[in-house]
Amino acid sequence: MKEEIAGQHPIIKYHNQNFTECFDRMATEFPLTLYVNRQEFATIVCSPTHLEELVLGFLASEGVIRRRADLEAVHLDDSKGFCHITLAQQTPLDNSHYSKRMISSCCGKSREFYFVSDAATSKVSMTNKTITAGDVIRLMAQLQDSSTNFKQTGGLHNAAISDGEAFYLHRSDIGRHNALDKLYGYCINEQIAIRDKVLIFSGRISSEILIKASKIGVGILLSKSAPTDLAIKLAHDLNMTAVGFIRNDSFNIYSHPERIIQ
Repeated sequence: MKEEIAGQHPIIKYHNQNFTECFDRMATEFPLTLYVNRQEFATIVCSPTHLEELVLGFLASEGVIRRRADLEAVHLDDSKGFCHITLAQQTPLDNSHYSKRMISSCCGKSREFYFVSDAATSKVSMTNKTITAGDVIRLMAQLQDSSTNFKQTGGLHNAAISDGEAFYLHRSDIGRHNALDKLYGYCINEQIAIRDKVLIFSGRISSEILIKASKIGVGILLSKSAPTDLAIKLAHDLNMTAVGFIRNDSFNIYSHPERIIQ
């Protein structure tokens, strides 16, 4: 089993006008190629942990599956970086909806994710869930406290899903969208209803992340970082509450503020 953090690497550190030889730990970068019904589907550049959750969440967000029962078999070989998925229904994938591509771990280039499947699987939130301003601050603080591997490497995105109170699951990955897919995959595996859950995220709220959150089905997205204008337009359209710049005891509500109460 590969680790999320690679072994120590020798580096030269410059500090206070001096060069020093020391060691540093780095986040592991791992390519995982998915084959669906023997057809190459995508290569995901990711952190090599919770890979089955990642696969399930990614396939669900792409509209390939809706539930665990849609899968006949999942054969994961993390030593070679392959995952072979057999669908319960042996219908060939519609190539007009899907395009073989690498899902990069880097930020930007969101246009890689604008496929027909985005429109088909994005959900307008119907949740009546509300959380208090204190919950917003507390949940972000809990995410920060749980992000131990980020503190060691500075190279991981972190995400968590909560019911706003006790339920709390944390996942991390070098790819911000991968961290969300791992959460989604866990919920699919455990048959956890998602509609009234809250998503807590460490990175920027881009349109790509907003679409991913809508596919998962949450109605409230919390982030410690900034949103983009397109993401907020989508949040309004998809009836999602987007909260950003959650730092210390302050935050900004960008859409559907009625779900954040005093």
